[in-house]
Amino acid sequence: MGRQGELIRALAMRATAAKLKSDGAALGDEGLKEEGRRKEVAARSLAAEARAARRAAGR
Repeated sequence: MGRQGELIRALAMRATAAKLKSDGAALGDEGLKEEGRRKEVAARSLAAEARAARRAAGR
């Protein structure tokens, strides 16, 4: 997958994580909220790596 695709994938993961957190809050389900937090952290890490790779390739 290209760098742009990795960024898009990370954004999609963050959207999914936000939905899980929202659903967990609405239902009062701590498990869903926690899963959303974990996915959000993973998505942020993936996005940071993709951005760093783009910067490195631009040099």
